[in-house]
Amino acid sequence: MNQKWNDFLDKLNMDSELKEQIRNPLNVEIMVKKESQRFMLIIETEFFLTIEKIQIIEGVLEKAFYPYGAYVFPRNNYVLDAIEKMYPYLSYRISKKALFFKDVPMTFNYKEGILNITLPSSFHVSSFKNRKINTSLFKWFKRMFDREDYLKDIILDSNEKFEDTLVSIEEKEKEAVSKVNEIQLERKEYVKTKEKAIKKTRESHVLFGNSILEEGTYPESLMDPLKNVVYYGIVYQLEERILKNGSLLITFALLGKMTGIYCKMFLKKNEDRPNLKNGQFLKIKGNGQIDLYKKDITLTVKDINIYFPEIISDKAPAKRVELHLHTKMSALDATLDIHDLFKRMKEYGHNTVAITDHGVVQIFPEAYTLGKKENIKVLFGIEGYLYDDSDKENLKKSAYHIVLIVKNMIGLKHLYELVTESHLNNFYRRPKIPMSKLKDLREGLILGSACEAGELYRAIVEGKPKERIKEIASFYDYLEIQPISNNLYMVRNGLVENEEVIRNYNREIVALGEELNKPVVATGDVHFLEKEDQLYRAVLMKSKGFRDVSQPALYYRTTEEMLKEFDYLGAEKAYKVVIENTNKVAGWIEEEITPVPKEFFPPEIDGAENQVKEITLDMAHEIYGNPLPEIVEKRLDKELKSIISNGFSVLYLIAHKLVKKSNEDGYIVGSRGSVGSSLVATMMGITEVNPLVPHYLCSYCKTSEFIEDGSYSCGADMPDKNCPHCGEKYIKDGFHIPFETFLGFDGDKVPDIDLNFSGEYQPIIHRYTEEIFGKGNVFKAGTIGTVADKTAYGFVRKYYEEENLILPKEVAINAIASGCVGVKRTTGQHPGGIMVVPKSTDIHYFTPLQRPADDTKSDIITTHFDYHSIGDQLVKLDLLGHDDPTIIKYLEEITGVDVKHIPLDQQDVMSLFLSADALNLEEPFVDVGSLGLPEFGTSFVRQMLKDTKPSMFSDLLRISGFSHGTDVWLNNAKDLIVSGRVKLSEAISTRDDIMVYLMQKGLEASMAFKIMEFVRKGRGLTDEFRAVMIENNVPEWYIASCEKISYMFPKAHATAYVMMAFRLGYFKIFHKEAFYASYFSIRGENFDFNLFKDKKSVKDGLDQLSGIKMMTARDKEIKSLLEIAYEMYLRGISVLNIDLNQSDAARFKVVEGNLLPPFLAIPGLGVKAAETVVTERNKSPFLSIDDVRRRGKLNNKIIEEMKELKILDDLPESEQLLLF
Repeated sequence: MNQKWNDFLDKLNMDSELKEQIRNPLNVEIMVKKESQRFMLIIETEFFLTIEKIQIIEGVLEKAFYPYGAYVFPRNNYVLDAIEKMYPYLSYRISKKALFFKDVPMTFNYKEGILNITLPSSFHVSSFKNRKINTSLFKWFKRMFDREDYLKDIILDSNEKFEDTLVSIEEKEKEAVSKVNEIQLERKEYVKTKEKAIKKTRESHVLFGNSILEEGTYPESLMDPLKNVVYYGIVYQLEERILKNGSLLITFALLGKMTGIYCKMFLKKNEDRPNLKNGQFLKIKGNGQIDLYKKDITLTVKDINIYFPEIISDKAPAKRVELHLHTKMSALDATLDIHDLFKRMKEYGHNTVAITDHGVVQIFPEAYTLGKKENIKVLFGIEGYLYDDSDKENLKKSAYHIVLIVKNMIGLKHLYELVTESHLNNFYRRPKIPMSKLKDLREGLILGSACEAGELYRAIVEGKPKERIKEIASFYDYLEIQPISNNLYMVRNGLVENEEVIRNYNREIVALGEELNKPVVATGDVHFLEKEDQLYRAVLMKSKGFRDVSQPALYYRTTEEMLKEFDYLGAEKAYKVVIENTNKVAGWIEEEITPVPKEFFPPEIDGAENQVKEITLDMAHEIYGNPLPEIVEKRLDKELKSIISNGFSVLYLIAHKLVKKSNEDGYIVGSRGSVGSSLVATMMGITEVNPLVPHYLCSYCKTSEFIEDGSYSCGADMPDKNCPHCGEKYIKDGFHIPFETFLGFDGDKVPDIDLNFSGEYQPIIHRYTEEIFGKGNVFKAGTIGTVADKTAYGFVRKYYEEENLILPKEVAINAIASGCVGVKRTTGQHPGGIMVVPKSTDIHYFTPLQRPADDTKSDIITTHFDYHSIGDQLVKLDLLGHDDPTIIKYLEEITGVDVKHIPLDQQDVMSLFLSADALNLEEPFVDVGSLGLPEFGTSFVRQMLKDTKPSMFSDLLRISGFSHGTDVWLNNAKDLIVSGRVKLSEAISTRDDIMVYLMQKGLEASMAFKIMEFVRKGRGLTDEFRAVMIENNVPEWYIASCEKISYMFPKAHATAYVMMAFRLGYFKIFHKEAFYASYFSIRGENFDFNLFKDKKSVKDGLDQLSGIKMMTARDKEIKSLLEIAYEMYLRGISVLNIDLNQSDAARFKVVEGNLLPPFLAIPGLGVKAAETVVTERNKSPFLSIDDVRRRGKLNNKIIEEMKELKILDDLPESEQLLLF
């Protein structure tokens, strides 16, 4: 029994002291009742188990076995003569049985088997009987005393004095109400003067319903439905759905630390919707009831308030400094978010902290920025893995932990060099720092002895000679000790006899510090914020395969808590190690440490400024003539001034060279992001998007007409018109995009120039970048992969399953998983991001280096910092590989059509986004014709097209903005448009819409820009913004729409995407065979000939997939291909059989109006094998099936598949048969 009980205890996240007290009970019984969801523990101990300890144990059990309620019954045979000790327990047990009795005064008197209970009133006595609490008491006594006859009868009495008091109170209450009414009449005028202030305060806290005055708790496991319960927590999985009757159903989960509860609310058709967002901290009030769909208690919400948690304080007059702390960047090991940390530090009055993640420094840039904002001094450090590299074999042995803290900027560079060295040249399971390299680069660094895994602590535990221990300690600048609970595993695993041994280790380190005159500091080795968060770390450790995931209390302590941890040293020494010495070490920092430079460091290209200006003006004159129209000249002057004065010329010139190179090699380039907001970028050929206002332009005589009154959203919407001077048909252009959305209002924001190259051309353009700047100056941009929601959910399930614990309900799993989300899991490389370092500058002034996913076999070197962290300091080129430019190249080759000459107002193409009529399908299949068109082919956007009914190119831009934004379409623009309240052309879509619209309404450009920036980032509107909008007659619906938005898409990005989709739509209408051939060639990697060989096979495949509720990603991809294939068949185009003599390796061919599939469409055949078959066929025709097998290097399975598909029908089995 003892071993099983100990195993059970070790799995519980319980206070270590209490756990040890109940580790050796006289007897233990555990009962689990599934039908009533109760976990019962009967425990007999040698000491009296107080009610406080019982409540703690029950709380731990309820978290471990959620949603089961926990009931602990202390068995006390030795307390038979002192039953009064059990009275508080009986009161507690009754109140837990029926919440109505919570805090109700009751007295007990037990004598000779009779238990007298006095309750406050006859009403309470009646309730006691109705709830059958007396029946439960007989059961409880049997469990506690293990005797049937110990409780023979229960007598209930009411307190007559209390009942008299109730009557008296009732009378006094009436009298008080009367007086209050009089006072209210007297203060009527005072109330009026305060009314506005009260309303304003209320509105800022109340999101829906009324103010919630009750205290509230984190969500609890409701065993039964309850009324008017009040909970607070984080909003998660927020969803809204319009019901058939027009009302709105809002559902979300409210998550606490370890539990949660589902919530729902119904709003009438015109009832105001509360502005809810995922991640909000709310207090809610409502009624709990069984939800048959969720199969759980769900709270129907009545009131919603913003919740402001109670501020926790550290009351010590002098504050400590934490010098050993891990954030979420310690991979799958720490859950501490620095935003939460800094908030807690400010509550405690702490102003300094050292961040020391395991082997990495990836939190530095964010910590610096947030520290400056919150006025927190951050000490930049690392907990490294130190090894003696005098023998290289030591790399594969265990390393010692060491803490390195940066003292000055020299030390920062040295630390970055050590991180690079450990990741690139000394990585074995973890990045290890060679001792020799540390000695070389020690200048500017402060060295700490770290935790029990440090060299000093290990030497003491192993009993090494005193002189050797002193020698080791002398290497460090300060020595470290930690709370006893951090190292209790040593007692648990039998490494030391008891806790006192661990205290003696710490005492020895303190004595060493005094002898060597080195400060000894007390640190927490912090891995999570609060004590309860230890479950999150246990989940993470289980995900890594650890068997023992018992957690020490590695939370962020107050000064008072830390002093108590070390009170065994004596008050004076405890003060010294906790407060005095930690502040002393923090004071060793010599200067402000900036993890990345504040300045921009572009690579050097001689004459870049003049080249940019020359290229821009030459193209502008070629297009618009010389002299330039005033509007063009002003825009270019403004942009060139910003670009040149801020050192951005090189970035523009690089982008120009890359795009030019791609175009010369036959591949168009698509732009992304806001680069299309820059007219200079347009003139330099970097983007095709023209950001000027809509305008007409004569290509012959350069006459131009600019439409500045807002009557058109883009040039493509304008009617055709001929030049009044020479009669030529006008070119229509311009998308009205402010330059400010690219480089900021002052034009000094480092630009992101993001470009979509053909996927098959991307490696070439990356190599060309290295040719321009030199291979040693170009690095792949690093990325950091963190634990996502679904992954965390899986981790939690694994933890409960492998620990043999009862799995909580889904909402509780999500609550626990939320504590693991965002923790670093791995690193990688950005698919197209490249960072360029000037030739005269060392990369280690900006970032360390590493390999993606720490793969020692990889020859790819990436930046250690995420590319966002250093994007304002170095030139970042986002050169992505994309399918669309490749498809365009194929289409141009097949048809001879130049895509740049496709008009963006072609009505047949436009009709594809309204209906499928232009496709001339043999039978009804789809409502719109946008299948296969990028951005418009998904079911989500196709439904959007049906809801909005676009008729102009600008409508498509808006739809692209809707589909890429967050909280822009759903629960916002959709409702406005579908209800007919707002036209499609009026609804907010892209971020630029806001600035342009507000300027048209009369707002100053700077104010319009500020509002746009707030809204696009999901920050809503300030009172000042709201007031100025109302003053300028901005409609209320527009203001409300701004308040709901979380993220907005740039108009330039939307324009580039829609231009690409429209061009492909042109081919779909006028060159349908080429369109489908190109589409399947590039996007048809899951094209299985057996599924697509005829119309019936395609229809059968679609029917089969339609019956699957939970489709995999591959299922969804195949379904999309089948939909497009079925549409193709309905347009009279068939798929031919694969032809051994004509099929290509990977591309579909157009043959007499039908598609000839490539060899890659053979199930199981890879790209290399397909290319080998074509190469061998081109050398000489295949003579037999054996010849195909031998020269094509194909296995028997593939040959049999080819036979089944009748590809080999014209060939004999072998050449020998040719002789006969």
